[in-house]
Amino acid sequence: MASSNFRLFQRLAKGNLAPHQKEISCREATTSASGAVLPEPQKVPFGLLGLVFAVVPGLLIGATISKKIANFLEENDLFVPSDDDDDDD
Repeated sequence: MASSNFRLFQRLAKGNLAPHQKEISCREATTSASGAVLPEPQKVPFGLLGLVFAVVPGLLIGATISKKIANFLEENDLFVPSDDDDDDD
């Protein structure tokens, strides 16, 4: 499939197509090569539980990495937040 698309684009770039062949047809992901409609894909029944198990570890890992980097920057005096930044008066 990919090689035939590549050859088609090569021929289009060179201008070796007849005038009636200038139109490019796009194949949708919902049809097969013959034009038949593909069956509906199977659904994974995890739902909300799967979402929680995907998001929570990502947030925890990201927060841990951020905390370690902030501590490293502060220990090496690369970035130390000043007390003047608090404008909550």
